[in-house]
Parts: sequence; structure tokens; C-alpha cells
Amino acid sequence: MLRVDLGRLDREGSLLIEAEVPADDVVWQDSGLEWDGPVDVSLRASFAGSGEVVVRGMVTGDLKQECRRCLQPVAGKFDEEVTMVFSAETTAENSDEGHVFVFDPVRRDLNLNDAVRQEVILAMNPYVVCDPECRGLCPRCGANLNEGACGCTAEEVETRWQALRALKDR
Repeated sequence: MLRVDLGRLDREGSLLIEAEVPADDVVWQDSGLEWDGPVDVSLRASFAGSGEVVVRGMVTGDLKQECRRCLQPVAGKFDEEVTMVFSAETTAENSDEGHVFVFDPVRRDLNLNDAVRQEVILAMNPYVVCDPECRGLCPRCGANLNEGACGCTAEEVETRWQALRALKDR
């Protein structure tokens, strides 16, 4: 879906790529991303002087994630600027950098799906919380502490540590 016609790019010098990628599109498959509606992608591709293709633009959408403390759903906006560089050749200089994508110059189009997917995964916030005061889950029973206290006892004796406690108490 997200493609750049290299022949047209060569003729025009710059191309605008705009798409509305559905939330269930194959681009997001097995990425761990869950969208609440379509994702808007607006990119501009141009040739750099070195023969590389530079693609810049915005990716926006409504992202559904889980709170890292209590695992409750959290809805949020994803609005990130992305920059991708595509090179026809892999050199020792750009292969170690990791942010340069390699494309086959024999093909007359450039598939942006994997690159956009990678950029979005790297740009998303992995530490989302529902509320800064979220108390999370009880480490013993798993109860959501935001809904009230759990039924765990305050001091459960762990038998594996009794020998160390005996040494400490000496």
C-alpha cells in the first residue's frame, strides 16, 4: 500500500505519499500495535544527492495500549514525525548505522511498509500508565490496587529465605 514509484520520483524529483492504513492491515500484523481506527500516513519522498531516497513525514492515529502498572486499557494519540533513508547499496558505512534501509534498484518501486512499521514501533511509548498515581497490581495475588486493598497478609513467610534470615538475626 505504501509505495514509491522510483521512475516517477526520478522524473518529478519529489513525491507525496498519503494513505489511510486500516488498523487491521498486514503492515501492523505481529507488531504488538493495536490501533483504534485507521492510521494516517503523509510522507514526502525525494532523492538525496548521494543517490539515496529520503522519506519524511507524519504518522498519526489512535493507539490502544495497556497500562504498565495495572494492565488496564489506555487510549492515546500517536503523532510522530518519521525520517527514513533508503540506499541502493549496502556499504560498511551505512550497514552499521541501522537506520538506513536497503532497496533493490532493479525494482521500479520502493515498498515503505516495513520501514514505516519499524519507525512506528521505535517511536511508540512502551511505558504508558493510565494515571500517574496508578498503584498497579499486587505482586502476590495480582489484585488491582486501584480498586482497593487486596486480601494478602502483610508478611508472608517465604521458606526459601529462612536460612538467610537466621544468619541475619545472629
